Amino acid sequence: MTMTLRPVSGRAVTGVAALVACVAFLFGGMTNASQRKSRAKNKPSPVSTPVAAPVSFRSGEKLDYAVHFSKLSNVATIQLSVAERRDFFGKAAWHLQGAAHTVKPLRIVFVLDDQFDSYSDAATLACFQYEMHLNERGQQEDGVFRLTSEGDPAPPNATAVRVLAGTRDPLGFVEYLRTLDWGQTKEVRGPVYDGRNLYEARAHLASDSTAVSVPAGSYTASRIEVRVFQNDVEMKDVHFWVSLAHDAARTPVLLEAELPIGSARVELTHAE
Repeated sequence: MTMTLRPVSGRAVTGVAALVACVAFLFGGMTNASQRKSRAKNKPSPVSTPVAAPVSFRSGEKLDYAVHFSKLSNVATIQLSVAERRDFFGKAAWHLQGAAHTVKPLRIVFVLDDQFDSYSDAATLACFQYEMHLNERGQQEDGVFRLTSEGDPAPPNATAVRVLAGTRDPLGFVEYLRTLDWGQTKEVRGPVYDGRNLYEARAHLASDSTAVSVPAGSYTASRIEVRVFQNDVEMKDVHFWVSLAHDAARTPVLLEAELPIGSARVELTHAE
């Protein structure tokens, strides 16, 4: 099957939370099916080409986070990992993974165990293939999406999704932010596909030196604001921030989101 992707509109904005290291693992699962499947025509801006720095992450990296939502603490855990650098049908790629699980007491009423896999270009982190393996409230859903900007036919084990050249997925987008020299880069923009919808993301440097305290430690970080657009109009009720530590790995130590359903704070608890 082949589908041409069109961005979302209206109440489906909670799925945009995927732009900050898969916060959508939690919030996206709470959106009903009719909200998730709404569509609207839109044409995201082409991918920008900012000043890039050497890749700061490595194979085997695992980052663990605790999710706090509004006044509720420790509602879920998220792990972001770099499984390996590998060949993907003749192209050099990073295999990136994300996993999310609700924890007690929320887990008593909302069981969520989601896994996401990204195969992204080793140089640009543009997405080759994005996979969602969802288990939410006992309902399982699997999706394998091969991203293409050409008229390529769908592979037998995946859905071909036609997108703009250079489109990234949420995992690749977060890792991409880590590759940039934020001393010289003021803003980047480009399309992001979250497994359901296409958005235009614009990220800019909000602060080049912010003190951040999380369970994993205290850091000085660059705070990057991510904004989301449709038809060149910003979604005013959706805001994200990613704080990248001033260490060799440019570790994402804090992820923040302001959404119509509340605010989230995703704190690094352990890195290896």
